[in-house]
Amino acid sequence: MDQIISYLSSIDPILAALYASLFTWIVTALGASLVFFFKGMNRGLLDGMLGFTGGVMVAASFWSLLAPSIEMSPGEGFVKVFPAAVGFGLGALFLFGLDKVLPHLHINFKESEKEGVKSPWHRTTLLVLAITLHNIPEGLAVGVLFGGVAAGIPEATIGGAVALAIGIGIQNFPEGLAVSMPLRRQGVTKFKSFWYGQLSAIVEPIAAVIGAVAVTFFTPILPYALAFAAGAMIFVVVEEVIPETQRDKYTDIATLGFIGGFIVMMTLDVALG
Repeated sequence: MDQIISYLSSIDPILAALYASLFTWIVTALGASLVFFFKGMNRGLLDGMLGFTGGVMVAASFWSLLAPSIEMSPGEGFVKVFPAAVGFGLGALFLFGLDKVLPHLHINFKESEKEGVKSPWHRTTLLVLAITLHNIPEGLAVGVLFGGVAAGIPEATIGGAVALAIGIGIQNFPEGLAVSMPLRRQGVTKFKSFWYGQLSAIVEPIAAVIGAVAVTFFTPILPYALAFAAGAMIFVVVEEVIPETQRDKYTDIATLGFIGGFIVMMTLDVALG
């Protein structure tokens, strides 16, 4: 682990953000690849894994994003928390807008419950777009944190950036599985199910590079950018991830998964950051 951190700290931060987000995409592909070995998946296990995803995202939002955003903001009292509050609200509103415009269908929802503008797109495409919404703020978070390291901000550490990438990668594994398995059950071929599962995370490297470039060239926006990514992730958890886990009889399993995910991400950030 020390060697990875040392290597990433020695290369261009934008390239480091790209490598870290490619890692999160690869882990998504690994999760999706299980479709080659299994045709179905226990619903309780799926809900538990989705709960785990939510826990990681909430913990990352605070430990990796909001707390550093507040720490690096100048001033005291209301002035100090202002960038974090504004950025957090804008991030949530950004995802709110995408949620209303982009056609998508959540994993455990019926086709009649699809969201966004009306579209003739197939259920497969809508499922992939739903997970893609999850991944946009995750990619931004990784890129923004690496951009902060490039800007020399003490609160943005390479260890913290690596911890965030690892945490997001871990929770991307069930996300890839959560796309590919339902498609396989619907009769989609193994390869197509895998393809769509991994495709949902391809947006992460793009978002990561955009976030890193933006912060590198406009350092003063870093507190806002960190909080922006946090607000976007919290919106995703509350509006999408948690409701997806509460539609069957495995709500307790999903809740315990959430707690486990939070503990894992908190531990990673504190230990490595």
